[in-house]
Amino acid sequence: MVCERDLAESCPDRDLFRAFTSGMIIRKLRQRDGIDIDTPLQALQKLAAQGYQDVAIQSLHIINGDEYEKIVREVQILRPLFTRLTLGVPLLSSHNDYVQLMQALRQQMPSLRQTEKVVFMGHGASHHAFAAYACLDHMMTAQRFPARVGAVESYPEVDILIDSLRDEGVTGIHLMPLMLVAGDHAINDMASDDGDSWKMRFNAAGIPATPWLSGLGENPAIRAMFVAHLHQALNMAVEEAA
Repeated sequence: MVCERDLAESCPDRDLFRAFTSGMIIRKLRQRDGIDIDTPLQALQKLAAQGYQDVAIQSLHIINGDEYEKIVREVQILRPLFTRLTLGVPLLSSHNDYVQLMQALRQQMPSLRQTEKVVFMGHGASHHAFAAYACLDHMMTAQRFPARVGAVESYPEVDILIDSLRDEGVTGIHLMPLMLVAGDHAINDMASDDGDSWKMRFNAAGIPATPWLSGLGENPAIRAMFVAHLHQALNMAVEEAA
């Protein structure tokens, strides 16, 4: 993954290891491809057993939801095994992150006519961090940024966006995933010809939709945000130890 490459290149004196928080993805990779990926807990236990004492974790989550909080709890439990164990925060963790993300998203957006917009599809969450999607959507609207944000599994729902964009007189949209990779949600729920996909829902509402299957991890400016979060965590750990 390109994100991993950039993180590794930013810390040439460190070894890179991969861990996934999603049990579903771990099982899918094992069953489909015969690939075994550790959870963060398993990876940290192995690193401690191998004698690593200075370990830095960088979350590649978009929001501070359930999966990230699981890592936080595991770090707290295993911290005594290490001299230093640091954790970099997800993509949207401060007001400045939202501002930077909007600037980064503009770099990947196509040229738009005056009556066109981009609609970003987020994953959504049952966790209270789902509000991050609504916050980003609100900031885009307040700053007249030519894009909106919705979520597959929580608010803002696609119906809200359809009604709002139709009221604005938008005549066409470009659909893009607000996810690290363009996986099942982007392929099936956003871009497919299934009647319930976002593309088909917008088309049926009279707003032609053009899907783009590029994850946020393909955007260099967004990868740079994750790298910055890692180094902020490392610098904070140094300051606390001083």
